[in-house]
Amino acid sequence: MTTDTLNRAERSRSLFRFAAPQVFYPIAGRLAPWFAGIAAVLTVVGLYIGFFVAPTDFQQGEVYRVIFIHVPAAWMSMLIYLVMAFWAAVGLVMNTRLSFMMSQALAPTGAMFCFVALWTGALWGKPTWGTYWVWDARLTSQLLLLFLYLGFIALTRAIEDSRRADRAGAIIALVGAINVPIIYFSVQWWNTLHQGASVSLTKAPSMATTMLSGMLIMALAAWAYTFAVAFWRVRSLILERERHTDWVGAELEAEAKRQ
Repeated sequence: MTTDTLNRAERSRSLFRFAAPQVFYPIAGRLAPWFAGIAAVLTVVGLYIGFFVAPTDFQQGEVYRVIFIHVPAAWMSMLIYLVMAFWAAVGLVMNTRLSFMMSQALAPTGAMFCFVALWTGALWGKPTWGTYWVWDARLTSQLLLLFLYLGFIALTRAIEDSRRADRAGAIIALVGAINVPIIYFSVQWWNTLHQGASVSLTKAPSMATTMLSGMLIMALAAWAYTFAVAFWRVRSLILERERHTDWVGAELEAEAKRQ
């Protein structure tokens, strides 16, 4: 073996050690409060820009301001599901317990963002379309995403054997990931009432700079919130799964002394 090959192998082993629950548990505990603080600050800034600084939309009036919550929530509901599917695939391929736990820790937050996206979309739809709900392609596929989240959570909680629950949930996550591009491209593939994307990687945004900055700050706040909650939740899952191990007993004893 060459020196470069040995160095790469050493780096791979070094990174792989973070997949051990006893190694990741304290790291998650240290990072979660930081992300929670960042989320709180960004949320305050984003909401202030969205509701007090951004100008009134000349077509929709004040009701458009719901986008500062609706759009980041919709983005996160799709992104979190893809991240769940990624961790599920890693868990199946590499048989790492922490990967399955990360997937399960993300699911409730993704379901929450999905519900918020549907709820705020209904609030926006009433004055815009004259109704809270239509069986639009975007709305219907987004509702299906919520059912996928709830099905994933219910299935992984219902199966007592954690290994079987992990693999059953991973299958739902991977199969359900097909729905995410359907949600994203639905306004292009079908004739829908839902407006197209205001932000695109291939063309300039179709909104004022102040509006865009407020929306992106809220999206970053949602990311930071997701990291914080997922880290706290995965710590609980680790303690539940590893409760019979010596290191968990020692960790709980050390935390009790610190309190």
